[in-house]
Amino acid sequence: MKIGFIGLGNVGGKLAGSLLKNKFDLTVRDLDKNLTNDFKDRGAKIANSAKELAELTDLIITCLPSPEICADVMESEKGVINGLSKNKIWLEMSTTDESEVKRLGKLVSNKEAIPLDGPVSGGCHRAATGNIAIFVGGQRNSFEKILPVLSTMGRKILHTGELGTASILKVITNYLASVHLAALGEAWTVAKKSKLDLNKTYKGIAVSSGNSFVHETESQVILNGSYNINFTMDLVQKDINLFNQLSKKLNTPLEISPFILEIFKDAQKKYGSRAWSSMVVKRLEDKFGLDFRASGFPNELIDDEKEEKGYEI
Repeated sequence: MKIGFIGLGNVGGKLAGSLLKNKFDLTVRDLDKNLTNDFKDRGAKIANSAKELAELTDLIITCLPSPEICADVMESEKGVINGLSKNKIWLEMSTTDESEVKRLGKLVSNKEAIPLDGPVSGGCHRAATGNIAIFVGGQRNSFEKILPVLSTMGRKILHTGELGTASILKVITNYLASVHLAALGEAWTVAKKSKLDLNKTYKGIAVSSGNSFVHETESQVILNGSYNINFTMDLVQKDINLFNQLSKKLNTPLEISPFILEIFKDAQKKYGSRAWSSMVVKRLEDKFGLDFRASGFPNELIDDEKEEKGYEI
C-alpha cells in the first residue's frame, strides 16, 4: 500500500516518521519545506500538491491544525478530492468536527473513494514511539484493510463505529484532559501554599483516586518549569470549542465546559496563542507569587515504554 501523509507538525510528523521507520512507501506534503526536506533525506517522496499526493497513493492521511485548513487541503483546485479515484482511502487524523468529517466524507464518497476519521490520543511523546491510541470511524472492512498501517502508528486501536464517531470521542477525551489540567493548577497551588513536598505530592496523587493521565504526564513538565507538552493554547481552545459546539447541536447546555474555556482564554491572553497549553497552570503561579518547581522531573516528556506492534481493542 502506498501512503500519502499531509501535515508534518508536532503529531503528524511523528506518525509519518513511524511509517517511514517501518519501511512503508511514503509520500509527504507540508507547507514547511524544512519538514518535507527532512523526510526526503530519510527516504520519503515529496508531492508538489495535495492533488498529486492523492493521485500517487492508495491511503491519504491528513493531520492538520484546524477544520478550516483541512477543508482547504481537501477542496481546493489542487486538493486531495480532485486527486481521488475509486477505492482510495482518506483517513482524517486531525482533531476536527464530526459534521465536517461527514461533509467531506460525502465528497470523498462521490469520487468512489472511502472516508475514515482516525484521531489519535496520548500525547506527542507516544506518537513518537508508535505507542499512541487511535480511534477510527467508518466502514469496518476499510478499517481492517488499513489496520497494518494503524498498528504501526499506534498501539491501542479502537474502531468506534460509523464515520464521525471517532471525532466525537476524541473531542470528548480532549475536553476531559483540559478539565484535568485546569484542576491541576488549583491542586498544585494548594499543595505549594500548604508547604507540601512537591515530589511526594506528585507520587501521592499518582497512586490515588485523584490520579489522571494528565497528572502523570503534564505535571512532570509543570514541576520542571519547561511546560513543554508539545501542545499549544490555541489548540486547546479549538478542542473545547468543538466540544461546546457539539453540546449545542445536541441541545445540551453545559456548566463546566464554558468555564474551562474562559480559563484557557485568559491564559492565552497572558502568554500567547502558541504558548504551551500546560502554562494555564502558570496563571496561578503568577497570581499568587508561587512556583511549582521540584527536582528530578524532565524538561520534555519521553515515552520510555517499549514500542509494541499495535492491536485492536
